[in-house]
Amino acid sequence: MGVQLGDLVEAKRIAIGDLAGRRIAFDGHNILYQFLAIIRGRRGEPLRDREGRVTSHLSGLVYRNSNLIEAGIRVAYVFDGRPHDFKATALERRTKARREAKVKYERALQEGRPEEARRYAQQAVTTTSTMVEDAKRLLTLMGVPWVQAPGEGEAQSAYMAGKGEVWAAASQDFDSLLFGAPRLVRNLSITGRRKLPRKKLYIKIEPELIGLDALLRDLGITRGQLVDIGILVGTDYNPKGVKGVGPKTALRLVKEHGSLEAALPHIKNAEFPHTVEEIRELFLKPRTTDDYRLEWRPPDVEGIAEFLCEEHDFDMGRVIKAVEKIEKGYKRGRERTTLERWFQPRT
Repeated sequence: MGVQLGDLVEAKRIAIGDLAGRRIAFDGHNILYQFLAIIRGRRGEPLRDREGRVTSHLSGLVYRNSNLIEAGIRVAYVFDGRPHDFKATALERRTKARREAKVKYERALQEGRPEEARRYAQQAVTTTSTMVEDAKRLLTLMGVPWVQAPGEGEAQSAYMAGKGEVWAAASQDFDSLLFGAPRLVRNLSITGRRKLPRKKLYIKIEPELIGLDALLRDLGITRGQLVDIGILVGTDYNPKGVKGVGPKTALRLVKEHGSLEAALPHIKNAEFPHTVEEIRELFLKPRTTDDYRLEWRPPDVEGIAEFLCEEHDFDMGRVIKAVEKIEKGYKRGRERTTLERWFQPRT
């Protein structure tokens, strides 16, 4: 999912505490997929309530966000709107891959291969409109603002960050940088130890910060050229990219010739489903909206308890601890804001 630019990006490792007092806009669907993929049982099955409804995403939202909020981070969520028509091919490929993974998951379970079953289960993750609406409801009860984007959630997050209404966009994908987010935070929702696929090894996952200006300066390119590199490698709007062209080769070609159009005569078998200009414009001038309001409120304790514990069978003790963290973080955030206003230099 998303453009693969990892080979070009040098991220700065940070601690969650470094983000205290910052407003961070999460790519809602991206984060829900993470929670649904990671929060599972030993055999790869998602968490469910007594009615059989999946609750892994709700678990991630309340427990993970409570830690971030307690640390003083002002969390906001942005959800995808209607995908652009150019994204249809990418979405079809993902749907097919998930169906195939589900078949492999069920087969692995039947044949007693739990580790493989878990891996395939993670690949088969999908969200439903009900899951998204439940997520929005829980966020509202938690006092966390959420924004409905008209198009790509990452584009909206980047727009809000560019205006200074949030400090950074948070996502696992690098697309936010192509959309112009001044800062991208990765791994903020999945810190901890993660097992490497098919290996008995664990790696430590820590938050990473990537600054757009620093990235462009280090690579010696413009944002438009970064988008061109993404198009060569492959984006959601042209998933295949150019065969044999990875991030480093794409960087060399764009720097050497100045633009993707100028580089095309020097690239074999470079074909795109749409014109380069049309794809580029989707990143440089994406659909966004100003119809939103970022307002952080104290959590609705009774509402959270009723929704999670009574409707979805969450453990009351754990939920209470999470809510206490949210309350603590909300108060801490208000104190910080008050101090910032008090010490703001007069003009």
